[in-house]
Amino acid sequence: MMHVVGGGLAGCEAAWQAAERGVPVVLHEMRPTKATAVHRTDRLAELVCSNSFRGDTLDNAVGLLKAEMRRLGSLVMRAADAHRVPAGVALAVDRDGFAGAVTDAVAGHPRITIVREELAAIPDDPSMYPLVIATGPLTSEALSAEVAALVGAEHLYFYDAISPIVLAESIEMTRVFRASRWGRHAGGPRPGAVGDGPACGVDDGAGDYLNCPLTEVEYARFYDALATAESATVRDLDREKFFEGCLPIEVMARRGRDTLRFGPMKPVGLVDPRTGRQPYAAVQLRQDNIAGDHYSLVGFQTQITWGEQARVLRLVPGLERAEFVRFGMVHRNTYINGPTVLRATWQTRARPDLFFAGQISGVEGYVESAASGLIAGRNAAAVALGEEPQAPPRETAIGALGYYVSHADPRSYQPTNITFGIMPPPETAGRRLTRDARKAATARRALEALDAWATASPATVATT
Repeated sequence: MMHVVGGGLAGCEAAWQAAERGVPVVLHEMRPTKATAVHRTDRLAELVCSNSFRGDTLDNAVGLLKAEMRRLGSLVMRAADAHRVPAGVALAVDRDGFAGAVTDAVAGHPRITIVREELAAIPDDPSMYPLVIATGPLTSEALSAEVAALVGAEHLYFYDAISPIVLAESIEMTRVFRASRWGRHAGGPRPGAVGDGPACGVDDGAGDYLNCPLTEVEYARFYDALATAESATVRDLDREKFFEGCLPIEVMARRGRDTLRFGPMKPVGLVDPRTGRQPYAAVQLRQDNIAGDHYSLVGFQTQITWGEQARVLRLVPGLERAEFVRFGMVHRNTYINGPTVLRATWQTRARPDLFFAGQISGVEGYVESAASGLIAGRNAAAVALGEEPQAPPRETAIGALGYYVSHADPRSYQPTNITFGIMPPPETAGRRLTRDARKAATARRALEALDAWATASPATVATT
């Protein structure tokens, strides 16, 4: 038997992987007994930030990571694929359907027992091990203190912000247009092999996003309002440290007047059908559920007060009468210094039967969190079965992620998304490859290495 603490994406994936290998698992989840600042339900794997799992093609690293996870029997990917909503070449999901599917699968597994209570201390009981700690960025204060004492240093942390969601019927549709950037959308089949190119089909003229175009005057008005908006009070904000990949829009705006136009409000790849031209700036809205009655503002994480959010965001064309299902907010995101604590197998260096996975382990993103849980769960099961834990090859995206977390410079460590940059470059026999050719070669090599590893490693063999 083994135990997993945390019912988020990483914890559920870890529990599922171990159970599929014949190991009984007890999954501890403190909700609803103890709530967090941002969760709304008691479902496992609830998505509290975006509903997007990002790119889903093999020309980007996170798409490659998804492909690897699918080959390894990922529960999270199975649920995400079953509940995807239109999002161009990205994979976005109906958040309620996704969480419901994961919850039902985990609760229905004959070898998984869910315990709804807070585990406030790292257990001394040897029968609780192997143990996977996957408590995420909102680890309770009591357990955070225990983890900090265990690893011998205080946690590092940054603040994470989430985007607002608006009611679809409150969007002024005559002011917006539907399109995917560069005409790319998910209407066609997902590419089945490396080299199929970035698009998932030919645009049918509709597209998967609602786009709110802004003129130069409208952008200036929006920017000025944002720059003077009142920020919400953040508890314990003694040093404001945001993850670069999830900066609040007001933080980006402070970096320069045009920063947003090169970030979440970039107009490139979009043509307003009413003018036949690219707008000066644009805000994209992505469908947030299957019903299509909720839309989230893409990349519009924010920590300004709710009243100010309503005032500022209603300056965006099409959102003048927007009704907000959820306002943006900010929360503390806690993580350990992975290179000083972890091995590439997601085991702790000090204790091989203790694992970390998910955002607390030092990865960023839904897919990366689930991927770490996948390998941690498999390796914890290996320990329970008396086998040797295995790290996937560094040539794979999932292996490169574990290698980065365990080998990065601890003096300047910051959580990372998966990128081709943390994977070894492909051998080119002295030939100069284009950027696209390098990506294709890297992805092809990764999938070949993963298949070879999965065949050879006993930890990858499922019992059901």
